[in-house]
Amino acid sequence: MKSIVYRTTGDPSVLELVERPVPEPAAGEVRVNVAVSGVNPTDWKSRVGSRPGDDLPFAEVTPNQDGAGTVDAISPEAAELNPQLEVGDRVWIFLSQHQRPSGTAQEYVTVPVEHVVRLPDGISFDVGASLGVPAMTAHRALTVSDQGPSRLAPGTLADKVVLVAGGAGAVGHAAIQLARWAGATVVTTVSSEEKATLARAAGAHHVVNYRESDAAQAILAAVPDGVDIVVEVAPGPNAALDLAVVKNHGTIAVYANNGGDSVTLDVRPFFARNLRFQGLLLYTVGEDALQVAAEDITAALVDGVLDVGEAAGLPLLRYPLEQTAAAHDAVENDAVGKVLIDVA
Repeated sequence: MKSIVYRTTGDPSVLELVERPVPEPAAGEVRVNVAVSGVNPTDWKSRVGSRPGDDLPFAEVTPNQDGAGTVDAISPEAAELNPQLEVGDRVWIFLSQHQRPSGTAQEYVTVPVEHVVRLPDGISFDVGASLGVPAMTAHRALTVSDQGPSRLAPGTLADKVVLVAGGAGAVGHAAIQLARWAGATVVTTVSSEEKATLARAAGAHHVVNYRESDAAQAILAAVPDGVDIVVEVAPGPNAALDLAVVKNHGTIAVYANNGGDSVTLDVRPFFARNLRFQGLLLYTVGEDALQVAAEDITAALVDGVLDVGEAAGLPLLRYPLEQTAAAHDAVENDAVGKVLIDVA
């Protein structure tokens, strides 16, 4: 089979197309014939490491956490854990490469059965490969408030206001769609009119271009009582804005460090309004939370949520497997849209 590998950390040039044997699923694993691989910032960051030349945890790594394809083989143990899953099922994959050498940038991948989810009828591989890290991160951000909910479904965020920082990104897109599905009023910030158009297509009720207006003033004009949940990609630069618009018992859910690693918060308004500054990382959030997210995301898919493509607010940028390096480079350079690799 064709596989992309790297044997040392570094820039995209360390990625190499090779031939490898088709892997056999170990105990508790499923083998998936990958159709589409999704690329996320975590994929190029893992490839780069702390610095070029760092040792890898494995002699050889195939990148990319997310993907979609068809179940090709199931180990007996995996069949026992999930008896509903069958060979031939169309599935989406999440966290394929977490603490493992095998990502989805190859024709066949073996994955723990817990991280393989059946795609509902009519849902494309493109949508499936775009879920994983972005959709599960968005789900977690929307369910960590001390005011609830702990699950997402129609109506669970009714009467809530959600602010999505960076609504044109993959996580932002998923957060807008999931929050809207759950009944929230959704506000998002963007940096250009192009991104504003995408955020509106995703379903945002109010879009604020922070480069053209006073963002806090514009947000409070749209939602005078303030924001219940912030899905935050840039906590450092946005700290003052978040404090200005979050209401009592609000939550700032932080999933990235865009714009810097440090955050300065005024303590008095923070504790006076009982705010929660909540970090989240899928790799350490725990299997129970991942399974809840997978279930809710699948329910949203059945309801027609989380579509991709420019008309849905998330343009697709496609690369063939042999151009995985270019795909990683596009994500690293903040390409607008979802980067996908056509494997099969």
